[in-house]
Amino acid sequence: LGFHQSTINSEKVLSSIMSSGANSPSLAAEVSSISTSSTPNIAMGDITDKNDEDECIEKECEELELSRKRKRTSETSKTTKSSSSSLLPSEFCHEVGKQDCEAERLKKMTSACKTILRCIGEDPSREGLLKTPERWAKALLFMTSGYSLTPEQVINDAVFTEDSHKEIVVVKDIDIHSMCEHHMVPFTGRIHVGYIPNGKIIGLSKIARIAEVFSRRLQVQERLTRQIADAIEKAVQPLGVGVVIESSHFCMVMRGVQKVGAKTVTSCVRGCFETNQKTRAEFFNIINGSRR
Repeated sequence: LGFHQSTINSEKVLSSIMSSGANSPSLAAEVSSISTSSTPNIAMGDITDKNDEDECIEKECEELELSRKRKRTSETSKTTKSSSSSLLPSEFCHEVGKQDCEAERLKKMTSACKTILRCIGEDPSREGLLKTPERWAKALLFMTSGYSLTPEQVINDAVFTEDSHKEIVVVKDIDIHSMCEHHMVPFTGRIHVGYIPNGKIIGLSKIARIAEVFSRRLQVQERLTRQIADAIEKAVQPLGVGVVIESSHFCMVMRGVQKVGAKTVTSCVRGCFETNQKTRAEFFNIINGSRR
């Protein structure tokens, strides 16, 4: 009778632990091994010994379950830490706040500039260069400020319904200052943008702002031309859009071939500007008409 009662107690304990570890096959296996190894010992001892062994089994099972819980907690903690450390810079900035993030970037860039000055043979501690690293860092952040903006932000809902105008709208001679991504030196020039409305028009200043968003990044002129055309097309779904950029690249003026008078012209046409030769010719005549 004592053996029978002891076995029932053991089975209750094991059943409880097994059900709590149903999602862990390894826990179930270990509990089973305790059960099979402990039963013969119970059968061989007296009733008191059997009760003692029942308590031992229960204690071992509790300790095993506790150990499993600690392991799961540890793994969860590691996963959380790993996930935090893998955040992108933009996510990190969002967490700590824009001001703190910019301060941290300024600090790193200032330090990097001092290293660059030493590498070219200068002394960052001399009077004329004391504040140069910080000035350079702020200037570079300004010249690449387009990374923190999107066309949607600068357009700011300045798109209006207008069904009466179906002719070309042109904004030309928009000054741009960008940075060549190959050498990180400037290229400067002018942008001309034209589009034919299809029931919607965009605020004229927003065209210049869109150009500013994409030019204030490390760029190649070919991509810059296409990005401006894409943004106009997305904003107002025009019948057609054309973008022309002409600029002087300091990477081929100050270094390399050193050709001061060289200019690069790129164009991107979409919709009827691409399919209709007369419309395209009219656009190019407008932007070239008043040149001296």
